[in-house]
Amino acid sequence: MTGLVAWFKHAEKTQLPAPVAAGLAHYQFVTIHPYYDGNGRTARLLATFILWRAGYGLNGFFSLEEHHAKDLEAYYRSLAVHPHHNYYDGRAEADLTLWLEYFVTSVATVFQAVKEEALRCAQKGIPVEPDLLRKLDRRARRVFALFTRQDRITTPEVAGVLGLSDRMARVLIQGWVKEGWLVVAQASKKSRAYELTEDYRQFIGNLSAIASREKP
Repeated sequence: MTGLVAWFKHAEKTQLPAPVAAGLAHYQFVTIHPYYDGNGRTARLLATFILWRAGYGLNGFFSLEEHHAKDLEAYYRSLAVHPHHNYYDGRAEADLTLWLEYFVTSVATVFQAVKEEALRCAQKGIPVEPDLLRKLDRRARRVFALFTRQDRITTPEVAGVLGLSDRMARVLIQGWVKEGWLVVAQASKKSRAYELTEDYRQFIGNLSAIASREKP
C-alpha cells in the first residue's frame, strides 16, 4: 500500500491522465487486497475519488458503480487479466491492457450518457428544480421516485430499484436519513419502512417528472 500511494503521487506529479491513473489504482488495490472484505467496493470508491479529484466528478448524476453493476461479468472478466489472484505471484506485473480498455471505455460511456441527458433536458426546457431536490444524487432520485406510487419504502425495494444488495441499500438509506430527506416510519427490524420528511413531502407533486427522468 505504501508503494501504491507513492506511485499515485508520482502519477499526479507527472500528469498521468486521471482515467488511466484511476484504472491502475483500482486494479492494484484489489490485487494488493489489503482487507479481509470490501476490497472491490473500496477500489471502486478510490477510482471514483481519483476521477473527482481531477475534475471528473459527476455530482451523483451518473455512477460508475451502477455502470459496472449492469454487466458484472464483463467487469470481473476484465479484472481477471492474470491467472493468479495473488499480488506476489505475478498479478502485480500483468499486462493491464484489457482492464484499462474496459475501465476507460466505461468512463467514456458514462460521460457520454451525461452529455445526452443534459442535452435532452435542455431541449425539453425542464425547469430548474428546488434546491432541496437538487441536492439528491442519481441514486437518491431513483429511490425518491418510488414515492409517486407509495407512501413508504423498504430496504428490499431500494435494493431492487438500484440493483444492489440489501446491505448496500441499508448503508445508503442510513445516509439519506442523516441527510434529512428520509425518516424511519416503521422501526421494527423485520418490517422497517421509511417515508419522506415533511420538507420533502411538499415536492410529491413534482415527483412524476422526476420519475420519468430516472427510468433505467
